Amino acid sequence: MLETPENLSGIALVGSGSAVPSQTLSNEELGLRVETNDSWIRERTGIETRRIISKNETLTGLCSKAGSKALEMAGWDPSSIDLIILATSTPDDLFGTGPEIQASLGANNAVSFDLTAACSGFLFALITAAQFLKNGEMKRAIVIGGDQLSSCIDWDDRRSCILFGDGAGAVAIEKTTAEKNGLLAFKMKSDGQRRSCLNLRQFSEHLPLLKEKTYQKGSYQPIQMNGQEVYKFAVKEVPLILASLLKTAQIEADSLNWLLLHQANQRILDSVADRFSIPHEKVLSNLSKYGNTSAATIPLMLDEAVRDSRIQPGDLIATSGFGAGLSWGAALLRWQGPS
Repeated sequence: MLETPENLSGIALVGSGSAVPSQTLSNEELGLRVETNDSWIRERTGIETRRIISKNETLTGLCSKAGSKALEMAGWDPSSIDLIILATSTPDDLFGTGPEIQASLGANNAVSFDLTAACSGFLFALITAAQFLKNGEMKRAIVIGGDQLSSCIDWDDRRSCILFGDGAGAVAIEKTTAEKNGLLAFKMKSDGQRRSCLNLRQFSEHLPLLKEKTYQKGSYQPIQMNGQEVYKFAVKEVPLILASLLKTAQIEADSLNWLLLHQANQRILDSVADRFSIPHEKVLSNLSKYGNTSAATIPLMLDEAVRDSRIQPGDLIATSGFGAGLSWGAALLRWQGPS
């Protein structure tokens, strides 16, 4: 079929990349800081180690490296990129880290901006980028998920410090025909009434400014999380949104090649798989090595599975991101890979 503007109404996933810090922190090492141990953490979360950005590394550097690898796999010239979206809740610059990544990649013709949706961020950014490509003049985009949650943790709170790590992942997507579309369906949801279950809020400290006037100091509290409520939310809502997605797309769960969920807790991954009778060998997981890297978990896992040849061109992937907001979403993806 001749590719004309009228039938270029799909997006293809043609490249991936990832990057993690060099510094590793094991469960045993955490036990030297707080009252915990390796078996306790592994049994409850599935996590064994996590990566922490060191003094010689930055989130911007990791995201740029992940984006560069996705660009290289796709075989693109940086000048051909139209759009870069960075999904992050921990930017190096609150005014926007995306433009710095755009400059680092040499993508001089691209517009770049940050999108914040915590652990749902990458999936929301991918869906957002797809709309620009499908409905506008843009043809190529890099979508990056990256977070440095180690900078937001109370390292003396054993309930939360065991869960999180740092990392970045990226995908390259391009406009294609409807027949080759790699984003088959998606759904997105949020519920602000449950926002208190997981948040990273500003301090409410107000300081004197002039006479009776005050100003609010610009800094943030450590991550606050109700782990039990977040777990109950995930094991209930993720299967529901995936079931709705599969029904909309008229696809049976046994047709899926892979289930790729946000890497928050191995028990959540197993529970969702069991709900759909998906064999655990079809559930992609690298949680044990990296912990919860927030917006980075899905693209980091995707890139790992692409590069070790588990994911093959044409594979059908059900994915879901969920977390703070509370927010959650799901998408059916078909991996194409570089042409």
